[in-house]
Amino acid sequence: MFRVLTLSAALLTAAVVVSGGSSAAQQKSFPEVIQLPGGFQPEGIEIKATTFYVGSRVTGAIYRGNLRTGAGAILVPGGAGRPATGIELDNGNRLWVAGAQSGNAYVYNASTGALIRTYDFADAPTFINDVVVTRSAAYFTDSQKKVLYHVPIGPSGAVSSTFHTITLTGDFVLEAGFNLNGIDATKNGNTLIAVQSVNGKLFRIDPATGVTREISLGGESVPTGDGILLKGKRLYVVQNTMNRVAVISLASNLASGRVLARLSDPDFSVPTTIDDLGKRLWVVNARFGVPNPGSAEYQVVLIGKPKVK
Repeated sequence: MFRVLTLSAALLTAAVVVSGGSSAAQQKSFPEVIQLPGGFQPEGIEIKATTFYVGSRVTGAIYRGNLRTGAGAILVPGGAGRPATGIELDNGNRLWVAGAQSGNAYVYNASTGALIRTYDFADAPTFINDVVVTRSAAYFTDSQKKVLYHVPIGPSGAVSSTFHTITLTGDFVLEAGFNLNGIDATKNGNTLIAVQSVNGKLFRIDPATGVTREISLGGESVPTGDGILLKGKRLYVVQNTMNRVAVISLASNLASGRVLARLSDPDFSVPTTIDDLGKRLWVVNARFGVPNPGSAEYQVVLIGKPKVK
């Protein structure tokens, strides 16, 4: 299913065992590649049970499909000036969507596709890139500003009509290019982790204060880092134009990490975001730079989770 790419010199002696290869059983359970509508131009992916959601970075349309059958349909119709990048479901069956250069974010009913709320976060220059939802809040990155946007979620699950802008301090430095991109949170929601695309740095963020601390990778980095997925102390970072997924083991205090492997797959074509179901991972091919993007083919690609020791 996928091959393991470059390991750092310190890891050359590590044993890397890849699970979830292209066995007949796996192919029978889940298709390895799911085709999206032609010209869809996807970016974000979110998975709940065997249902997946993918957003269009051009029109803001949301496509909902089935991981087992590959079948699906448009849930939210697209519209001018309403792009969709990072997307995430919450426990209230709401789909949170980052609105890229529009400076907006959107919340939809994940069953009906009805628009619940719109947030106007920022004016240009802005790029609302990704979102993570905890029990008490949703947090959005802005790849052009030194901030996060915070939308409170009440104890009853009610979504606030207002938001707060969190100014980031500490180790994070805004640079020319794309800055904070993919974001995820620890299980308790007390710490956020984000990747800075332009230089491949990782940061842990205190959402209560905005203080950032760089996560040391011992000389490694994750350039072109895009969507991320945090599972306990294992972090997956999609390196989009490099067609790789970095697998990182984080220290218990999240202050440092070790790159265990960088994964690739022949079906990768500039993957941007990642999500999981059980022992399997899926990425979405954004195919940046492909000729005639409005009529090109786009895919969701199945990979397995590596066992690294």
